[in-house]
Amino acid sequence: MEQSQSTGKLYSADGADASYGLHAGVLGPVETLAQSVSAMAPTTSAALTIPLVFALAGNATWLVYLLATGATLLIGFCVSRFARLSASPGSLYTYTANTLPPVFGVAAGWGLLLAYLGTGASVAGGALYYATVLAQQFFHWAPPALPTLAVVCAVAGFIAYRDVKLSAELMLWIEAASLTLIVILLASLPIHLHIPLDLDQLQLKGASFSSLGPAMVLAIFSFAGFESATTLGGEAREPLRTIPRAVIQCALLAGVFFILCSYSEVLGLSRASSQLSATTSPMHLLAGMAGIPPLGVAIDLGALVSMFAGVLACATAAARVLMRMAHESLLPAALQRTSKKHGTPGAAVILSATLMFVATAAMAFRGSLGSEMYDVLGSLAVFGFLTAYALVAVALPFARRTRGQHSHLVVAVSILTVAVITLIVVFDLQSSADAVHARLPYLYVAYLAAGLALYFARKKSISAN
Repeated sequence: MEQSQSTGKLYSADGADASYGLHAGVLGPVETLAQSVSAMAPTTSAALTIPLVFALAGNATWLVYLLATGATLLIGFCVSRFARLSASPGSLYTYTANTLPPVFGVAAGWGLLLAYLGTGASVAGGALYYATVLAQQFFHWAPPALPTLAVVCAVAGFIAYRDVKLSAELMLWIEAASLTLIVILLASLPIHLHIPLDLDQLQLKGASFSSLGPAMVLAIFSFAGFESATTLGGEAREPLRTIPRAVIQCALLAGVFFILCSYSEVLGLSRASSQLSATTSPMHLLAGMAGIPPLGVAIDLGALVSMFAGVLACATAAARVLMRMAHESLLPAALQRTSKKHGTPGAAVILSATLMFVATAAMAFRGSLGSEMYDVLGSLAVFGFLTAYALVAVALPFARRTRGQHSHLVVAVSILTVAVITLIVVFDLQSSADAVHARLPYLYVAYLAAGLALYFARKKSISAN
């Protein structure tokens, strides 16, 4: 994995990498966008993350999401510019590894791998949470955690292995249906309540600006995975065009959706006896306030299915990062093999789904609820995403210089992006109020150190042979 060789491979004449045994060109622009949208699991954020942000930011929740959208667009700018140069299933790992010294590529690879696995496990916990909410609502019974998690991860892994096109189309329809229901509810709520504007929110009444930093960290997690369309570089049609567009489109659409959700949820529940940060199903409560209770049940069911789509999307993305890392001898060669029939990395998909189950099962054994799995595992995944995002932002100006496309604008945006990510990390470290969250940074550093140690050990072993 020498830098000179990698750079030559990345900036080839056509800008696209080999398919690595994947079925090339099977995914259209909409299906490629569906990968990023599903990895973000926006329905999950509307149901679980926005209440957590509200607990910190209050009436400034919409502003926090506006700022988070701006930060995500900065990151998206850097990622999309790279995606115009190269299409690879290794996505951000490949971008970094083929531009910066190898050790930075290794750090990006391990960070991105944890990010997708952690996010997948997180939304699996969210699926358990909503399965419990629905089962208790209709049957007054809570489903057992381990079998529920096993079914979610196993079915997602099977579909991810069976057919990437089927996987993308399934994710597309799941998210489209779920998001449509939420938009209908949120659009009807102000009309039903006869409140066109919420002046308390617009004036940021009672908002504590000292807590906006920690709230910003939670809001950023809502966008985590928006770049995962880049993992489909070997399977998307016209990847150097469709993938950059998907990354920016996902960031913009998600930003508008989250701002609308946060504003409407705070508007509705500020008129209710329940606090947004305390309700177990905010959309169900809002549907009752809007006079359409059945829509709340449909949205709860949609949230459950959407979280399954998130597990599926993360299994798809993580498997391709595993495959690409195996091609670079960072992991066993078995992980780079693809099925000739299905065109998917079977061993990598199985490993990804298994690791997601193991992470959630370990927390279930300790008595953690689905909402706690979503919170803790998602918080850990943020560190992986931020590592990969920062390294891509650093690498972008060097990559463009290699192509003879030096731009002062790109350099300025790259520097600003790194500065914003650094601030987010600082806020994240300062917001660790409890012992569990306070240990997460140390756990991540230990994980990254183990990944780097494995890289140096394998490099030494290969050199010796």
